[in-house]
Amino acid sequence: MFKRNDQGMFVYVTADTRDKSTGIYTYRLDTSSGALQFVSLAGEVEAPFFLAFHPRGRFLYVVNAVQQPGGTFVGTASAFAIDPNTGALTLLNEQPVPGAFPCYITVDRTGQCALVANYVSGCVAALPIRPNGTLGPASDHIQHQGSSVDPHRQEGPHAHCIVIDPTERYAFAADLGLDKILCYRLDPKRAKLTPNDVPWTQVKAGSGPRHLAFHPNGRFAYVINELNSTLIAFAYDATRGTLTEVQTVRTIPEEFTAVNYCADVHVSPSGQFLYGSNRGHDSIVIYRIAGDTGMLAYLGCEPTQGKTPRNFALDPSGSYLLAANQDSDTLVTFRIAPETGKLSATGHVTRVPKPVCVKVLPVPAFG
Repeated sequence: MFKRNDQGMFVYVTADTRDKSTGIYTYRLDTSSGALQFVSLAGEVEAPFFLAFHPRGRFLYVVNAVQQPGGTFVGTASAFAIDPNTGALTLLNEQPVPGAFPCYITVDRTGQCALVANYVSGCVAALPIRPNGTLGPASDHIQHQGSSVDPHRQEGPHAHCIVIDPTERYAFAADLGLDKILCYRLDPKRAKLTPNDVPWTQVKAGSGPRHLAFHPNGRFAYVINELNSTLIAFAYDATRGTLTEVQTVRTIPEEFTAVNYCADVHVSPSGQFLYGSNRGHDSIVIYRIAGDTGMLAYLGCEPTQGKTPRNFALDPSGSYLLAANQDSDTLVTFRIAPETGKLSATGHVTRVPKPVCVKVLPVPAFG
């Protein structure tokens, strides 16, 4: 069995294969220094985009957005087996995904189904996971409807993520095009989604909700908005599957007036801090979370030492943050101060062509 203290943790990075990359990069994270050591490159799949782990850690799932000659995108989802000793990947199978340009994938805690969000077509889909880790054909597909106020970015639905709540009863899809967080009841055994009794939460027009993260205590959720550089704190009712806004904060300083688009958001494993990425300001914004209310106190912005931090990851211990700078071809490691949540660069910068998603395999990983 792979053990973190012996050799570090496995890190997986997808790169934008429409340009100069060839697949999924695997590294080991040295937990004493923050350095990344290259392990292997899995090149069997075209245009890998977003990643998710099976809860047992033996399988990795990726959505692929393959651009066709006419400019349209065909979506697939791929399953890989993870070698427990080396972290290397072996392709198991691929399945078509209903919709266009799958940009997000997640797996339920029982490992029975994968959920996918499609950005271009604005829909969500579910695929069953077989006992051997392979993906079955899509078992559900729900098309979002509507638009919002931005004629260029919100002319129609654009589902940007789908996240399962801590109870595993509900799945929430942030739709940038609708300015809504849609809620579905989840049946993982059948890999089915059903609109909740309260089917969505509306956010301010023009916000463009992109990614969502739940607090470890299950009482709060946070949505980062791409278009207006804000972040919303919600109180979460896990019984009804409803979100109630309690606070909206900016992700960039008041004095910054250039173009900025938010991207990713994560809560620290301790539940004390929240992090979000800014593309344009090229930083990670840091907040302290009030344990009783879930409200946010601004702690500052840390430059990511690169351009366009599309995605980032926290290691399971909350000791490191890995920032994927898409337009400078770098993965930069920061150490997280446990008492303050502040970030400090370790000096370790890894070259990766156009990184778009980075994930750290949880430990203990293999069961």
